[in-house]
Amino acid sequence: MAIELRYRDGTIHLADGEDDRSSDLESLPGVEPDPRSGGYRAPAYRYADLRDAIEKGGLPYEERVFDARGGDSLDLATDYRLREYQTDALDAWEDAGRRGVIELPTGSGKTVIAIAAIAAVGRPTLVVVPTIDLLNQWERELEREFSVPIGRFGGGEQRREPITVSTYDSAYLRADDVGDAFEFVVFDEVHHLGGEGYRDIARLLPAPYRLGLTATFERPDGAHEVIADLVGDRVYRLDIDDLAGDHLAAYDIKRIEVELTPEERQEYETAQETFVDYLKSTNLQLRSGSDYQKLVLRSGNDPRAREALLAKQRARNVMMNADAKVDALERVLDRHRGDRIIVFTAHTELVYRLSRRFLLPAITSETGATERRQILERFRDGDYSRVVTANVLDEGVDVPDANVAVVLSGSGSEREFTQRLGRILRPKDDGGRALLYEVVSDETAEERVASRRR
Repeated sequence: MAIELRYRDGTIHLADGEDDRSSDLESLPGVEPDPRSGGYRAPAYRYADLRDAIEKGGLPYEERVFDARGGDSLDLATDYRLREYQTDALDAWEDAGRRGVIELPTGSGKTVIAIAAIAAVGRPTLVVVPTIDLLNQWERELEREFSVPIGRFGGGEQRREPITVSTYDSAYLRADDVGDAFEFVVFDEVHHLGGEGYRDIARLLPAPYRLGLTATFERPDGAHEVIADLVGDRVYRLDIDDLAGDHLAAYDIKRIEVELTPEERQEYETAQETFVDYLKSTNLQLRSGSDYQKLVLRSGNDPRAREALLAKQRARNVMMNADAKVDALERVLDRHRGDRIIVFTAHTELVYRLSRRFLLPAITSETGATERRQILERFRDGDYSRVVTANVLDEGVDVPDANVAVVLSGSGSEREFTQRLGRILRPKDDGGRALLYEVVSDETAEERVASRRR
């Protein structure tokens, strides 16, 4: 009798009537006995390895994993003409067995590569994205390119089609229900998959073909290693400098250092001293994010730890929102009157302060989807030439072309910096260079933050 493979509740179930094959089955990748059914089970994401091992071992089997809802092959074609590096990326993914992560800068056309991959595989596909904005963008792009219905999980809709786009949140809730419907899964902004909950999306899907897309694969917490196990290794990578001047705009980065006012300096030094004194008295050294989390946990029952954290936050607010930064921005806006400018900050309060001061359209996490779409459309049409935002345009939003970015404040994250730089790097019709300004408070911890994100 042949081994029968079926998908059940986020696992692969193996049924076999041959008692003398138990040792063969238990040696397969991820397979364990299942006392409830009398058969065997393996994690769904191990399906491809499991099938390959069965074939290599010469064991007879019947594949029923996608029979119920997977459907027939899809007749797909794309009119996209891939650039040379996009073709190289797609070829590298094909050579890796149609599994793996492609890392390319923002604006380099990762979506184009994914659509070419979907057409090449020609099987039911689930595209997973982090935001509603990206959900809408992908849905429009797939409808424009393919003549098959496009499904949607998210934004109030739960509609499954042979090609379906889902948010990470919806995919997390539905993965074990629809795992037998999709043989190919594309994870856009795949670094999100490293989050504890989101990992289950990839674990519960048996899809043998997997593609991850990102501008910044490696995560500070090391979770990219988990992603490599669930999606595949990084198979192709180019950074901004590899494409700048040819496929992306050439660019310059200029740092503007500003001084704190005497009042700001006093407040900053006092708060910073409180924080540093606590670290010294407890022999704590903050070398990583996990060290900082330990301090946060301490603050729950240690009043001095809580005081230190609050002091650290006060110091950060002073250096990130210094008055001189507003003056520096005024000079930049005046210097670039004819340019299209995006201003990035770390704090919503500063966004609204700048919006009032310079009459800039503002986009924050508090901005409704309709208002945000209208602002970006007017920016795209040229009605607005400047926009100020706090973090929400870093990724997951189709931002219109701009050629100047101003980072008034931000984290030490390389990912955040790369995303912000990528917002101004789309090729310019006139061959002009993009320009990013970093505005940094002198003689503060922000100097270290700026250096770290580079």
